[in-house]
Amino acid sequence: MTYLDHAATTPMIPAAVEALTAHLGVTGNASSLHAAGRRARRVVEESRESIAAALNCRPSEVVFTSGGTEADNLAVKGCFWARRDADPRRVRVLACAIEHHAVLDPVQWLADHEGAEVEWLPVDGRGRLDLAALAASIDRDPDSVALITVMWANNEVGTCQPISDVVALAAAHQIPVHTDAVQAVGAAPVDFAASGVDALTLTGHKLGGPIGIGALVARRELGITPQLHGGGQERDVRSGTLDVPAIAAFAVAVETAVKERPEYADRVAALRDDLVTRVQQVVPDAALNGVPLGEPGRLPGNAHLSFPGCEGDSLLMLLDAQGIECSTGSACSAGVPQPSHVLLALGTDEVAARSSLRFSLGHTSTAADVDALVAAIGGCVERARAATSRSS
Repeated sequence: MTYLDHAATTPMIPAAVEALTAHLGVTGNASSLHAAGRRARRVVEESRESIAAALNCRPSEVVFTSGGTEADNLAVKGCFWARRDADPRRVRVLACAIEHHAVLDPVQWLADHEGAEVEWLPVDGRGRLDLAALAASIDRDPDSVALITVMWANNEVGTCQPISDVVALAAAHQIPVHTDAVQAVGAAPVDFAASGVDALTLTGHKLGGPIGIGALVARRELGITPQLHGGGQERDVRSGTLDVPAIAAFAVAVETAVKERPEYADRVAALRDDLVTRVQQVVPDAALNGVPLGEPGRLPGNAHLSFPGCEGDSLLMLLDAQGIECSTGSACSAGVPQPSHVLLALGTDEVAARSSLRFSLGHTSTAADVDALVAAIGGCVERARAATSRSS
C-alpha cells in the first residue's frame, strides 16, 4: 500500500500510541474528587499545558473537543450567538469561500436558521484570500459584523492564508477572527498569541494523534455560547466527560509535531516537489493547482493536480487498484460527484475541477511512495481518459 492521503488522516506516531495505551486501563473521571479523579485531572491539565506551550497560548485557552468539526462549530455558532446577543446588529458573518465543510456548513446553517447574513469572501487563482474584498466588506458596516472566519491553510490545494493581515483589518473594528488551523499545526509555523486570532481549531488525527480528539483555542475574553450543556466541563464552554487517554495522546502528538516541524517540512516538501515534477514528466499536461512550486505559501505535503480528460473519481479508483491511496478533488453529494467548491472558487471550470486529485504526504512518507505513484500514474491516466472518451 502506498498511502498518499495524509491530509485526510495520518498514522499515529508511536509516542502517541504509547501515551494512549498507557492510560486506557487506568480508571478515573477527571471531574471526580477522589484520588482516581485527581490523577485523571492531573493528566488532563498537564496535557493542556503541553499543548499551550506548543502553540504559545495560555493553558486556560485550550478547550478540548471531539475533533476539528466540533471545534469549528463551537467557534462559528458560539461566537455568532454571543456577539448577536450582546448587540442585535451583529448578524453578518464573513467567511472565506474555500473553507472546509466543517466551517462552510455551520456558517450556511446560521444563514438558513438563525438569520445570519453571510458573505463569502473571494480568493485569487492560487486560493489566496482577496484582502481588498475583506476590507471593503468590513468597511461597509463594521458594527454589523459578528465574526470573520478564515482557514489558516486550505485542505485541498494547500494554500496558506494571510492571517496576520486578516487580523489587522478586523482588529481596527474589534471584530473577532476564527481560523481553522487543522491542516496547519505541525506543517506550518502556528503561534496563537503572535497571530492575534481570537479562536483557533486543531485536531489530533491530522498530526499523529488519535481520531476523536481536538481542541478550540479561544481567548478568555471571547464570548462563546455553548452548544453542549451538562456538567460544565471546559470552563462551561464544552460540557462532557473528558477522554483522558485521547487527551494524553493528543498532547504528545501536538508537542512532537510542533517540535519536529522544521525538519519535517523540509523533508516532506522535497518529496512533494519530486512527486509533482516526475508526475508532470509522465503526464505533461497535468496541472498543479494552488501556489506554484518554489514559492512560499503552500503546505509542504500538498500536491493537488488536475489531469485533463480524466474523471477524478475514475482515476482515484484505478490508482487504488494499484495500491495507491489518494483523494479526489470532488465532493460527493447523494452519490453524485460534484466539482470541488474550492477549485470553482479558484476560477477552475467544472470539467477541470472534476479531473483533480490530491496527493498529500506525511511523516511516514518515503521516496518509495513517490516512485510507486510515478510508476503507476501514466497507465492509470491513459485508462481513465479512454473511459471518459467512451462515455462522452
